[in-house]
Amino acid sequence: MTEKHKDGLRIFSELRGTERAAAMEERLECDSFGSALLQHAAEYVFGSVWSRDGLDRKQRSLVTIGILIALRQTDELRNHVEIGVTNGLGAREIEEAILQSAAYAGFPAAWSALHVATEALQRLGLVIASEAGSI
Repeated sequence: MTEKHKDGLRIFSELRGTERAAAMEERLECDSFGSALLQHAAEYVFGSVWSRDGLDRKQRSLVTIGILIALRQTDELRNHVEIGVTNGLGAREIEEAILQSAAYAGFPAAWSALHVATEALQRLGLVIASEAGSI
């Protein structure tokens, strides 16, 4: 196991919890289908990118949320809304990121993101159902 791999698992554990990090490590060790992509995530995404000094984790979360909105990657967005909260983002900051994305990525992408973020924030107890509304 390389240092980047160890750093990546440590950072992943800090962002997603020890249980998920242990599950990731277990899948990496058994060399199962998809483990090569998980190794890349551990070493590159978390061990090289998320470990850099140029941005703090809260800023990295905002950037990541914006990119995922633009790409309409709602499954991954759900995860990164939760990571963003772990990194200190509040519901209003996430809402502002979604609003900002509407101007650059389009209203449909922002609208989809709003629904996903609302679900994640409700699950975390940061938004109540009546606040979010539905049309």
